[in-house]
Amino acid sequence: MELSLATRTIAEHTVLEVGGEVDVYTAPRLRERLVELIDGGAPHVIVDLNRVDFLDSTGLGVLVGAHKKLRNTGRTFALACDKEPLLKIFRITALDQVFPLYPSVKAATEATGPQA
Repeated sequence: MELSLATRTIAEHTVLEVGGEVDVYTAPRLRERLVELIDGGAPHVIVDLNRVDFLDSTGLGVLVGAHKKLRNTGRTFALACDKEPLLKIFRITALDQVFPLYPSVKAATEATGPQA
């Protein structure tokens, strides 16, 4: 399966909608897009994983890297995900303690950013 990436803005949040599979083959595209958003000055980034069917360790590494880069600049990074198989991966790896995880983009925008 292919990776799809789409960006949209909600107030001061940049939402990166990810679909398909994030694996060793597709993760570099995700990394490139996240670097573009971060280097472009996006103050609040939300990665919407609700259309992701598969996420491997390479994809997790890309998300960790983006989170670290944003955290060091005082900007926010959050994940929107309500898919139990993906949430299980975050729990098993203890990354649920690292990432702010929300069930939807709406919940993430309400909890992060200037109005939170």
